[in-house]
Amino acid sequence: MAAGDELLAFVRDALARGVPRAQIEDALRRSGWTTDQIRGALTAYAEIDFPIPVPRARPYLSAREAFMYLVLFGTLYAVAFNLGSLIFDFINIAFPDAAQISFDGYPQYVRESIRWSISWLIVAFPVFLYLSWLTERDVSRDPVKRASKVRRWLTYLTLFSAACALLGDFATLVYNVLGGELTVRFLLKVVTVALIAGTAFIYYLRDLRQDEVEDNS
Repeated sequence: MAAGDELLAFVRDALARGVPRAQIEDALRRSGWTTDQIRGALTAYAEIDFPIPVPRARPYLSAREAFMYLVLFGTLYAVAFNLGSLIFDFINIAFPDAAQISFDGYPQYVRESIRWSISWLIVAFPVFLYLSWLTERDVSRDPVKRASKVRRWLTYLTLFSAACALLGDFATLVYNVLGGELTVRFLLKVVTVALIAGTAFIYYLRDLRQDEVEDNS
């Protein structure tokens, strides 16, 4: 029997004998089990009045669900990147860099970049909105789907990417401050990255905290 199965069996037997959850948790902690392991085993059984422990429904992983979440987060990354690129292009136009505009092909490059960014946003943003609505509807109908492993992995990956973007953004700002190379053009780009990455980070962090509340309820 695997360690996880052994722990679940112990918790089931203890609950069946009427042992309070606090005592079970204390005994397992003194036996060396981690808080996450104990919490996972205890939350596997619903806190309802029934003669025997009732297991909670566990989320399953379907190919359709994995596909939807992969496309959802893929379009999120595409929207965030191209929105940032589009704003950068407008900043470059409003505050041109003499070293860049000296190249003959620079105006054409900027136009092409703007066209590509707008094209991606026109395609990806509606798909992202639709899939967001679709997944939220599915979760509201079946709250168990909120614990989807694919969803949580991709959410944590998004948090990691947003955190890296924010750290890199502020590190670049500090580097330029120390070098005395601050310009309006540079500051606007720093603010753009901070707003896009910060919005994604805060939104999905709140989403994960809601997951934790659901798990502990």
